[in-house]
Amino acid sequence: MKEIHLPHDHGNRTSAFIQNMPCQDVFDKTAETFTLISDPTRVKILWLLCHTEDCVANIAAAIEMSSPAVSHHLRVLKQAGLLAYRKCGKEVYYTLADTDEAKLVHHIVDIIFDLNCKERY
Repeated sequence: MKEIHLPHDHGNRTSAFIQNMPCQDVFDKTAETFTLISDPTRVKILWLLCHTEDCVANIAAAIEMSSPAVSHHLRVLKQAGLLAYRKCGKEVYYTLADTDEAKLVHHIVDIIFDLNCKERY
């Protein structure tokens, strides 16, 4: 990593801190994760699948959307590694993936819901 020199020294730790700044790929991946959960439909799907496992038809009914629309969001979340699935005959069941990233997203969603919905639970 190239060394960065700040134009002003304000006596804080910025210079030392930026020497350990993660590479751009880490920032890109982090932004991608936040982009995934910036969609209200995906947050609703994640919230549901953090607590249960279900098929596309039931997920669609639960969030009042069409199955094709839900399938699109499920595909995006699955490709990002946030969802796991299993097949049982012709039926496919989705749930939160058992990964550190998926668990962290679940934790973030729970915290945000708790902050925004304290009086509604």
